[in-house]
Amino acid sequence: MHGMTHTRGFRQGTQNPPHPRFRHHGAPNPGADYMGFLGGPAFGGPRGFGGRARKGDVRSAILSLLSETPTNGYGLIKAIHAKTEGAWRPSPGSVYPTLQQLVDEGLIAPTSQGPRAEYELTDDGRTHVAEHETEIAAAWSQSRHPWKEQGDLLAAARKLAGVVRQVASEGTPEQRAAATTKLDDLRRELYRMLGE
Repeated sequence: MHGMTHTRGFRQGTQNPPHPRFRHHGAPNPGADYMGFLGGPAFGGPRGFGGRARKGDVRSAILSLLSETPTNGYGLIKAIHAKTEGAWRPSPGSVYPTLQQLVDEGLIAPTSQGPRAEYELTDDGRTHVAEHETEIAAAWSQSRHPWKEQGDLLAAARKLAGVVRQVASEGTPEQRAAATTKLDDLRRELYRMLGE
């Protein structure tokens, strides 16, 4: 449990283990727990950093893509990820239940059977998309712009994490102490900024 003393302010008491990418077996690695936080789910993209898509956005994205071409669930996940420039990658747990709901509503229908079945819009689905064009288009703009800003912040955080890792593993005791002070100051400044 080495390294926990200076990381509680960042993890705020959570019990999640370090991300496997930063877990070292054998000798403890200073800063590994902090690096696990930056590399783990909380900093892994929109789903973990305040960017979880609303259910309606998943629904609208699926209808929008199926209005262009039939595809399966995996194809929809890849297409959403690509269309939002990597800002949004919905989970299978959000896509497949939504597909089934749209089938139940008669808006889409499978073109074949099996787990890789593709889906296409029905006549009612095409009418629905035409009548809700503005609402469906809004799902893309809502998913791209706020998450792009978060992506810039997360990219900066990952760069910071890389330097912290170097200081933790290669720095002198004096450098580690100075870095700890600076990170504490930064944390307090960010909380102050949020409170304004």
